[in-house]
Amino acid sequence: MTRLLKFQHSSCFSPLNNTPCAAALLCLSFTYSAYKYRVTVFCPWTSQIETVEVTDPYSRCTTANGERSILVDVNSPELLPPGWHHHKAPGLIHWTDVSVYELHIRDFSASDPSVPEQLRGKYRAFCPQHLHPGGSGCPSHGLKHLKALQEAGLNHIHLLPSYDYGSVPERPEEQATIQEDLSVYSPDSERQQEVVLSVADRDAFNWGYDPVHYGVPEGSYSTQADGTQRVLEFREMVQALHSLGLRVVLDVVYNHTFASGPYSHNSVLDKLVPGYYHRREEDGEMCHSTCCNNTASEHRMFERLMVEDIIHWAKTYRVDGLRFDIMGHHFLHNMTAIRNALNSLTLENDGVDGRHMYIYGEAWDFGEVALNARGRNASQHNIGGSRLGAFNDRMRDGAMGGSPYQPPDCQGFATGLATDPNGAAHQGSAQEQLATLLHRTDWVRFALAGNLKDFKTQVADGRLLAGQHDTYHGTQPLAYGCDPAENVVFNGCHDNETIFDQVMMKLGPHVDADARARVCGLCHALVVLSQGVPFIHAGDDLLRSKSLDRDSYNSGDWFNKLDWTMQHNNFGVGLPPATKNGHAWSFKRPLLAAAEKYRPTPDMIARQAAYFQALLQVRYSSPLFRMPTAEHITQQVQFQNTGPQQVPGVIIMQLHSSWQSDHGTWDPKHKQLLVVFNARPEAFECDYPEAAEQYKLHPALASLQDPEVQQCTADNETRRLHVTARMAVAFVQDR
Repeated sequence: MTRLLKFQHSSCFSPLNNTPCAAALLCLSFTYSAYKYRVTVFCPWTSQIETVEVTDPYSRCTTANGERSILVDVNSPELLPPGWHHHKAPGLIHWTDVSVYELHIRDFSASDPSVPEQLRGKYRAFCPQHLHPGGSGCPSHGLKHLKALQEAGLNHIHLLPSYDYGSVPERPEEQATIQEDLSVYSPDSERQQEVVLSVADRDAFNWGYDPVHYGVPEGSYSTQADGTQRVLEFREMVQALHSLGLRVVLDVVYNHTFASGPYSHNSVLDKLVPGYYHRREEDGEMCHSTCCNNTASEHRMFERLMVEDIIHWAKTYRVDGLRFDIMGHHFLHNMTAIRNALNSLTLENDGVDGRHMYIYGEAWDFGEVALNARGRNASQHNIGGSRLGAFNDRMRDGAMGGSPYQPPDCQGFATGLATDPNGAAHQGSAQEQLATLLHRTDWVRFALAGNLKDFKTQVADGRLLAGQHDTYHGTQPLAYGCDPAENVVFNGCHDNETIFDQVMMKLGPHVDADARARVCGLCHALVVLSQGVPFIHAGDDLLRSKSLDRDSYNSGDWFNKLDWTMQHNNFGVGLPPATKNGHAWSFKRPLLAAAEKYRPTPDMIARQAAYFQALLQVRYSSPLFRMPTAEHITQQVQFQNTGPQQVPGVIIMQLHSSWQSDHGTWDPKHKQLLVVFNARPEAFECDYPEAAEQYKLHPALASLQDPEVQQCTADNETRRLHVTARMAVAFVQDR
């Protein structure tokens, strides 16, 4: 049995609260009224009939903290920013043209002194018209940095969860704050994390992977948590990012809900139809392999909710892409239904071209759905041919070393394995490290070539091998894709340590701060110059540190600080929270204690930021870095320095233009490009490849005021290349 409970209308819910007559009229109807349902149902968790009150799972707005749903017309003119219907998102031709910068909404402005205090951590921090209402003044530090990235070529901003989640109090007066000056403590002190944890569950920060109302913008990011203001402000943020030339990716978390059962305030779906919307084990208990309450997307009504919710976000807020959290816990039929629904959206009818919305996610295969145990899931095993993007952990583990589940000082191609060993005994003898390095270097090569099953190159033992026939961590096929758009290339993301922090833990104590910064740049080059879709965590281009925190989801503004002014990278602000890092404090403490030795200077940060932007310019200067099909890559990408006789720690990638525009990928400016990734601690020299002609350093790199880059040369008389230590550069052969 279900009853609708309508609560007394409050004018604060309505955008018309300055027009009493209109508000009075609205009070006569349900529009802008708060409501809940009272349902009486059998609950399998308590084995009895329960009568509960619950919000609407299809809510489009709620009161603060999701306490009640609000009936709202999201297309009301008062909830549309000026020019909303006429503004256009930046265009996109191929999905391999996508590049992604992953950003947390609060991180963007919480520590930015150029943002008015009342807008820090809010949607409107992205909106110049609200930063400077009078029209005067400069953009914020954060907006200037995003614009610089966009001008270099970046085109997508991935926003961490922005739906209504349950892990942050939405009203500012309910949010706990830190009153103590944490800067007075030593870089390896335990005090900072102790204070952060004392307020962690009551402050304004959380990543937000705790969904309550999928179709409602999060209220803590709005200047007014109660009412419809969040709808308007989310649109303003999207419109502002579009005006910067950036498309917007929504982070969606349909694989679990924050709560379940009949008693939790944050339980919604499970109160309405207990046991249906969530996946169960064979004994009837709920599955929790995702970390929370796993949803059952194999059930028709949950798939319908997913599809309809995504269409709502696409049409109502004009987002341009979707990142699926733990996508492997959904099924290919779910993702196909979503893709087909998006493909039906048109600019003429819906204000958005759904065919150009890129979908990607975490295609990990684990838990109760692993190995297709409950159907063909959207995991790496099944992703080939789907054109769904999947995070490629082969690049990450090959370049950085180890995996998130192995010792943090495991080295890889970019971090000195065999070429600059850190002394970790578990990595084996020099000979064993070399063998591991050559195999891991193959992982990186296949990732650079789009992670394609059928791409062939010579591997470490001398065989000519297709990617699907090489192995990853000994048991899985190395390459699993059929299309380069399925290859989301990354070395760092919000999960686990930042690039800088990984480099800190993997390089030996003899490596100085300048060289560590160079290694970070090399890690970025491997991602940005890959075939597929490069993915960068916000601030990694600025050598961002979280003080070695491996899971900063609830570590507050202190450990998640982003400094757009490039004065401090946040390394050495205390031992990271014990909840996720305590087991590794003995390893991390000495590194943090030496923060003054290893922390990059502002000049180093600025230099690496410029280098990163130059890499973006290189990528977008030639379509050869963004080939749209597997066929083109197979024909036009080639690797030198391969096999058992290769120089360890060096990858040489050759990109050939097609001979005419209708036969493969044609570069009208360049006959070919040659990219050298030198991970060695000393300079590298080699001969030109056969048939190569006149080379020169790519102009975007040659223009940098960086002596190490400028010393990278192509001598056309001797036909020799010279690349400095821990450096990646591109050489071009013009037409």
